[in-house]
Amino acid sequence: MNKFKPKMYCKNIHDINYGLLKEKGIKVLIFDLDNTTVGVDEVVPNEKVVLLIQKLKSDFKVFIASNNSKKRVRKIGEHLGIHGFYSVFKPTKKIRKLLLKKYEVKMEEAAIIGDQIITDILMGNRLKMLTVLVDPISNKDLKVTYFNRWLEKMIMKVMKFQRGEYYE
Repeated sequence: MNKFKPKMYCKNIHDINYGLLKEKGIKVLIFDLDNTTVGVDEVVPNEKVVLLIQKLKSDFKVFIASNNSKKRVRKIGEHLGIHGFYSVFKPTKKIRKLLLKKYEVKMEEAAIIGDQIITDILMGNRLKMLTVLVDPISNKDLKVTYFNRWLEKMIMKVMKFQRGEYYE
């Protein structure tokens, strides 16, 4: 069950202590897309997200990794000026191959930031990344995610872990 537990838990991507991540040797930030970086209805990220990503790019390599479509991931990635990996089938380890092949990323120097323990956190823990769980931006989800949310609640209940208990 520890595969589902994040190393850090913050309210949102703006509340993460990125200085601490840098101190821990993190050089690569991989953001989930839907309900982490943008809402599922948003076509482009808001200005606050754009400014955050621009700032982070001076200290980290920054990517998006999503199970969503090529069109959606590319559009958001282009708007943010970062590369996006689409259809990565989280929680599989497919992203590892993509990151190693083109960007020579070491998994222990990477952090995955996402809103789901079933996809983002499980994948990151399996790949030995630093994992950061954030609250979803909104209650609206993609249809496929509703089952994950139900399963997530069951897992968190067994683990005696709840959202709202923030830690680093």
